[in-house]
Amino acid sequence: MKSNRARWILLTALLAGIVLALFYREHLDASALEQWVRDAGAAGPLLFMVTYALATVLFLPGSVLTLAGGALFGPVLGTLYNLTGATIGATLAFLVARYLASEWVERKSGGRLKQLKQGVEAEGWRFVAFVRLVPLFPFNVLNYALGLTRIKIWHYVIASYICMLPGAIAYTYLGYAGREAVAGGEGLVQKALIALALLATVSFLPRLIKRLHRAPTLNAAELKRKLGHGDNVLVLDVRTAAEFAGELGHIPHAFNVPVEDLAQRVEELAGYRERTIAIVCRTDKRSI
Repeated sequence: MKSNRARWILLTALLAGIVLALFYREHLDASALEQWVRDAGAAGPLLFMVTYALATVLFLPGSVLTLAGGALFGPVLGTLYNLTGATIGATLAFLVARYLASEWVERKSGGRLKQLKQGVEAEGWRFVAFVRLVPLFPFNVLNYALGLTRIKIWHYVIASYICMLPGAIAYTYLGYAGREAVAGGEGLVQKALIALALLATVSFLPRLIKRLHRAPTLNAAELKRKLGHGDNVLVLDVRTAAEFAGELGHIPHAFNVPVEDLAQRVEELAGYRERTIAIVCRTDKRSI
């Protein structure tokens, strides 16, 4: 009884903090934050990381803090402090979702939670790495939603820390370059070009990762070998019913769902989630 009461008190406090943070998010002042951290002296880096972690938990925009980290601490230490603060905050949100606010997070995540759970169950830490590199989900919501999956916390933390690094480097350096521009430092053109190159790399990275993340393609010989060896393969033929039964024929025991009907009939494939699915079609225009 006492544990449930404490749980609800903590949850209520968290929700109140999120509401207040969202209400006052427009008043988040980077210059005031910088002055506050500078006034803290040697404790400044620790104060900054704690602030970043709390901001992550409370759904405040991390971009302002990341830029401030670059301006305050430079590209190297700034990246370290930004990345550490973001990872601590992401881990706290993960733990809150797993042990404190699972029902609320499930409502907040909506239909995408099922997609996350399926991805984590299929790929584990690799899925976490993918969604960190490719921003398919809002960062703050993703932290909470992943807490509802069965991924091990250390897999989550390590994959998050490593795969958030490219973005942390780019935006930290942008904050550093902005400070140098305001201060009139040397080599402004060079620093601006480096900042643009880093941003371009981060912008291109999701496309590259998506391409690498695509499921492998089986050629006819490989598919024949797998079927001959009795591998657990579902052959999904996405041609029309007429083509499936037409003169071109089909692979024995193939399952026919025309690609036009796939979205409506996807639940028919629920029993095959543990099997490799080989998609067969007549032209690449029908491949998915």
